[in-house]
Amino acid sequence: MSRLTAEAVSLSFEQHGQTRRVLHELTLDVAKGESLVVLGPSGCGKSTLLNVLAGFQKPDRGRVQIDGRTLEGPGGERGVVFQDDALMPWLDALDNVALGLRIRGLGRAEREARAREVLALVGLQEHAHYRVSQLSGGQRQRLGLARALAVEPDFLLLDEPFGALDALTRERMQVLTLELWRKTGKGLFLITHSVDEALFLATDLVVMDGPPARIVKRLRPDFARRYAAGEPVRSIKADPEFGRLRQALLDEFLEEPEAEHAH
Repeated sequence: MSRLTAEAVSLSFEQHGQTRRVLHELTLDVAKGESLVVLGPSGCGKSTLLNVLAGFQKPDRGRVQIDGRTLEGPGGERGVVFQDDALMPWLDALDNVALGLRIRGLGRAEREARAREVLALVGLQEHAHYRVSQLSGGQRQRLGLARALAVEPDFLLLDEPFGALDALTRERMQVLTLELWRKTGKGLFLITHSVDEALFLATDLVVMDGPPARIVKRLRPDFARRYAAGEPVRSIKADPEFGRLRQALLDEFLEEPEAEHAH
């Protein structure tokens, strides 16, 4: 089974004449078929870690590998979905999805067929020729997912992709993400600061603090697999165990500032 690994990665930035350590010898991995969710407060290093995994940022030390092969930059094994969707506003939905396929050298007919296939996968088949400006926030995020899926990566990296959406649309996107995960068997690496989202989407939940980023807790919730097996969302979120874990994680986040204040 294919596995994406960050091995002892460290990264620092120069800021106002001082060195700021963002990542320090951090190690974690995600396999195809798993959903690794990193939960943590803003500024703890989550997005930097995702950028390192995606190949957008080279670590000072350590390495990123897939199955023992060291990765030196972005590649087709990893598709990335951003919070701000990063779509091309002058292209319609179909051409936004087909763009990565064009860069890879696929012919027009093959590009269009694959683009229509993934648009259908995310429920946008009727919007193929809509401009980005004609799509709602949720539809734009669906389009971002379709574009990432089009190149058939083994892993999807999602950088707080639903943070700007209203609560109802956000839950629909969470459900769609699990549907795509169930159907495609891809490995998911998603970062969020939403406790509910983390619990619902993760098969492996990492709680992070920082900077420098450090893993403070690791859980293996079963809610994503229960949804994939057919249990309704409302039943899962009404489960007392979901509520107990949610409260325990919230308490942990709320206690941190008090502990710091006590010192």
